[in-house]
Amino acid sequence: MTFDIQPVLENEQAILYPLREEDFDDVYAVARDPKIWEQHPNRERWKEEVFRTFFEGAIQSKGAFKIVDKATGHVAGSTRFYDYDEAESSICIGYTFYATAYWGTGFNHGVKRMMLDYIFQFVSQVYFHIGVNNIRSQISIGRLGAEKVREMEVAYFGEASKQNFLYKIGKDGY
Repeated sequence: MTFDIQPVLENEQAILYPLREEDFDDVYAVARDPKIWEQHPNRERWKEEVFRTFFEGAIQSKGAFKIVDKATGHVAGSTRFYDYDEAESSICIGYTFYATAYWGTGFNHGVKRMMLDYIFQFVSQVYFHIGVNNIRSQISIGRLGAEKVREMEVAYFGEASKQNFLYKIGKDGY
């Protein structure tokens, strides 16, 4: 199997398609809800001009996805693989957001498990940067078995750096 950080991934609930420029309108239709960003490091991402910068970073990462709900065919959100480190055999998963209708449904858990199942064929460690005020994501990632390893400042594409917690899941402990 060839290592690719932007494959099409699919489980019972969702399909992850490589994010493309032409997906902007569909993904922004989800992202324009201010409630989604209340706990995220940049609470202004619901604004179109701020989201355009976020989206541009996603496209340039070459590891971003549009998440589609298989039951409805609607865009549920977005996520990505990023910061692959061959020497450390690690990669990050993050920049994830969902429409509020998916919160608390297990949808995110299923998507993350699918991503982990795939990427652990190629790396031994997966990291997650989660904003220090993003309690929902901290709880969610803890339920997957990730451990908080430290606090750090993270530079976001086209945005100011923000404080984040770094979480880790190892292939051997997954």
